[in-house]
Amino acid sequence: MNDTYYEFACPVKLIVGARALENIPFELGALGASRPLVVTDRGVAGAGLVDKLREILAAGGLEIAAVYDEVPPDSSMKAVKAIARNYAELGCDALIALGGGSPIDTAKAANILASYQTDDPAKYSGVGNLPRRLKPLLVIPTTAGTGSEVTYVSIVRDEERGVKMPFASPFLMPDAAVLDPRMTLSLPAQITAATAMDAMTHACESFICLAKNPMSDAYAAAAIRSVSANLLHVLDHPADEQGRLALAQAAAMAGIAFSNSMVGLVHALGHSVGALCHVHHGTCMSILLPAVLEYNLEARRDAIGELLLPLAGADSYAATPPEQRADQAIACLKRLKDDIHARCGLPRTLSETGKVQESQLEQIAAMSLDDGSIIFNPVEVDREEALGVLRRAW
Repeated sequence: MNDTYYEFACPVKLIVGARALENIPFELGALGASRPLVVTDRGVAGAGLVDKLREILAAGGLEIAAVYDEVPPDSSMKAVKAIARNYAELGCDALIALGGGSPIDTAKAANILASYQTDDPAKYSGVGNLPRRLKPLLVIPTTAGTGSEVTYVSIVRDEERGVKMPFASPFLMPDAAVLDPRMTLSLPAQITAATAMDAMTHACESFICLAKNPMSDAYAAAAIRSVSANLLHVLDHPADEQGRLALAQAAAMAGIAFSNSMVGLVHALGHSVGALCHVHHGTCMSILLPAVLEYNLEARRDAIGELLLPLAGADSYAATPPEQRADQAIACLKRLKDDIHARCGLPRTLSETGKVQESQLEQIAAMSLDDGSIIFNPVEVDREEALGVLRRAW
């Protein structure tokens, strides 16, 4: 966490572009697998994406051994255990996660149970508690935001205890991630915007947090530039495959960035809002990002000022005096939120979600102080300061 030493890694193979899905039979074969279990949700299955995957595997001489399509929107330990049981009972030899962050995180956690032949996930929870490699896992994102396809983290809701159980280990990283624009073409406008702003937040936080480094900065800046250049265009032209692919690549780049430099207060607050009020994670990120940047402004003015270049472009950056660039970068993000809201109604404030009550802000602030993300925020945060940020976003 200083500027003289850092580590950077991204061992996930990325398969990107038109007809990227057609490479999956080869990838499974290279991993010695032929009976994959597909982990997804009802929405993805209902959109016909499982059928598309089945056709592609059949053309390569393979078939899907089983499909688990009951992953809930906020993951589930119940689903994790059911998937692991199906994996063992049906003789599966690989997992394919098809969907957004919830199916991907659920598949990662299920892979722990399937690989270690256990029904006790708690013993592997936390950081660095996986003893060896897991079974083959391929990931096909159907949203462009979470970056979970390239991260070593899985967070799964434990319904019995009412908490989210985190897992973090390099062994959780998928063997390959397939970014194919056909998988995000049917994504509704508001989810497109929310997930893209999730990627934007990953990139912005990684660029200013305590563990930032030159490598993660490069990925973060590229991700910010791509979201800035393509999000509004995709909302206006949802069938544009190149725009969709650009957002998918941005999500992966942002995921690589924050995997190596961490995130901060936006995520600490957003996790608490999501857990207590059930607001979509990407929506939380979009709402909270400018308010947290303002809170961190004096400690990270130079770094926030550098965000103006990928956010607004070289001409705007060059025309803005250095001492004004940080404020202009935050203003750019606020304008982007307004432009998104005008197109698809994505909430700009916590009150606009209709799910967060002002009386809950104190509880959210208290909960956020126990979130691991807060450790990497460039400014220390106490309960009253967290509450102040939430009121600014209200």
